[in-house]
Amino acid sequence: MINDEQIKKRLVLALDVEEIDKAKELVEKLSPYIGTFKVGLQLFCGFGLEIINYIKEKNADFFLDVKLHDIPNTVEKASYNIIKNGANFFNVHATGGIEMMKAAKKGAQEASEKFGYKKPLILAVTVLTSISDEILQNELENKCKAEDFVLKLAKNAKLAGLDGVVASAKELPIIKKELGKDFIVLTPGIRPIWSSKDDQKRIATPSGAIKDGADYIVLGRAITKADDVIEAIKKVYEEIKENL
Repeated sequence: MINDEQIKKRLVLALDVEEIDKAKELVEKLSPYIGTFKVGLQLFCGFGLEIINYIKEKNADFFLDVKLHDIPNTVEKASYNIIKNGANFFNVHATGGIEMMKAAKKGAQEASEKFGYKKPLILAVTVLTSISDEILQNELENKCKAEDFVLKLAKNAKLAGLDGVVASAKELPIIKKELGKDFIVLTPGIRPIWSSKDDQKRIATPSGAIKDGADYIVLGRAITKADDVIEAIKKVYEEIKENL
């Protein structure tokens, strides 16, 4: 039986909201239930370090979801600054290549050593959960199936020395089988049984993803847009406990 602390550790909440006050309210209300708060491009581009510092003041972990994708030197310096500002983990695009991913690790390690922070987790984004096989093959002219391309990118991330990847629940079993249980997988596209799919294509329920080996699962609009966010997150806890 999974307990509340084990559930909390796995839960990542996407703070994809327009207003800083709303983000702060979510952190204030949900910090007893959420292990990590994800600050993505929408919020970071609007409010920068203000929301990051607020999360740190609450002694909560935060994941800076900026999906770095640039030349190695730029990514190395950006990674250094991300860790300098206290991120517990962040991500880069695996399609940036092995050299770029190694540069991200180098910059992050230098910052963590200099400022005395614990080793940060660095994850590589494989294929966005909004991308289906049809989009990958027809629009992007990549003839691989999404699952095969995800696995190739995950292998590259491991070769680069990263801690894990961001991948949909559909690819979880093959990644864990091929790259080992210790290779971390953060799974977006999580939708509780009672919520809508929104714009995601490759989705899973919280319990389904955890059952397949997800180390972290990302919750978003099902919680942040709920009339009562506390009731919504408690329903997620109940759903997980009932199915695991």
